[in-house]
Amino acid sequence: MKHISPTEAHALLQTTPDALLIDVRSEIEYLFVGHPVGAIHVSWNDGPDWEVNPNFVGEVKKLAGNGGQRPIVLICRSGNRSELAGQALIAAGFSTVYNVVHGFEGELDAQHHRNALNGWRHDGLPWQQC
Repeated sequence: MKHISPTEAHALLQTTPDALLIDVRSEIEYLFVGHPVGAIHVSWNDGPDWEVNPNFVGEVKKLAGNGGQRPIVLICRSGNRSELAGQALIAAGFSTVYNVVHGFEGELDAQHHRNALNGWRHDGLPWQQC
């Protein structure tokens, strides 16, 4: 798995039309916090119990369609859940997986706020809210 910045991920998605951007956050985060334009939502884990989605790999396989050869770019809030999701995809045979470091909202600043240091939104990349 390759770890790339949000800006690198956006550039990769622009130059690699068959790449899939998968947002692995919870449904509530995806819908109400916002998400990158073009992202497909497949939760890695979700409430109320926050257990790992047992169908995650199967759902991504169905979206990718070509036996795990399609590039997959994973994003979450800060880059942690997407890294775990990427490890699961690699274990399942996916060959080209990218993890967006700092994720959609970025690391916590000194006041424990996100979107102030780094991340997809902080970098001014296209996003939307449902």
